[in-house]
Amino acid sequence: MNMTSPVRTPAVKPRDAASLVFVDDSGVEPRILMGKRHAKMKFIPDAFVFPGGKLDPHDHEARPATALKDHPHLAHTGAGKAKTIALAMAAVRETFEETGLLLAEKGDVGTAATGETWGMFRDMKVAPALHHVSYIARAITPANSPVRFHARFFQAPASALTGTLKGSGELGELDWYPLSDALKLPIIDVTKFVLEGLKEALEGTHRALPPLYCYLNGKPRVLTPRTR
Repeated sequence: MNMTSPVRTPAVKPRDAASLVFVDDSGVEPRILMGKRHAKMKFIPDAFVFPGGKLDPHDHEARPATALKDHPHLAHTGAGKAKTIALAMAAVRETFEETGLLLAEKGDVGTAATGETWGMFRDMKVAPALHHVSYIARAITPANSPVRFHARFFQAPASALTGTLKGSGELGELDWYPLSDALKLPIIDVTKFVLEGLKEALEGTHRALPPLYCYLNGKPRVLTPRTR
């Protein structure tokens, strides 16, 4: 009897994405800006997430008002310097699109930055204030997922935001959630990983370097970069 090996479908290549974790530390307990993805969305429906989305070609073209601080953590984003800056720009853009809030200062994104949102920044004569942004972690979706992302997570203080919180319809129940409550929301493992890391950082017990949440042989793993 002739037997043939099963055909293996190549894994989908992860798309670059970025999210911003905003922390409001003005009260007794830190609060985190999160919203719920709608049930009809293809990727993680009904889950609470941070503002963010996939990297767009226009994010490479836009110019920030202020630069990312030169920090050793930036060497562990899994991307070069230019791409890391573009990812931070994407996180700021997605935050504005999804929440109506601006992490920006007076500036010029430049004429090369096409696209509706960057056009709005240009009209307002503001550009992303990246000096408020710090890189904290990254995660890669499992190889067997039909939709995959290589997501970088950045953090910024709520005090740096301007504007009025108003959802675009992409995220529901958009609000500032106390960290302890955020951990009890319907969230996926990656979001829990980031929130728990944030909790450790606020308590002063976090890892020295930004970790990577990924999957090896279908099982979740947390990998911490080695120091040289």
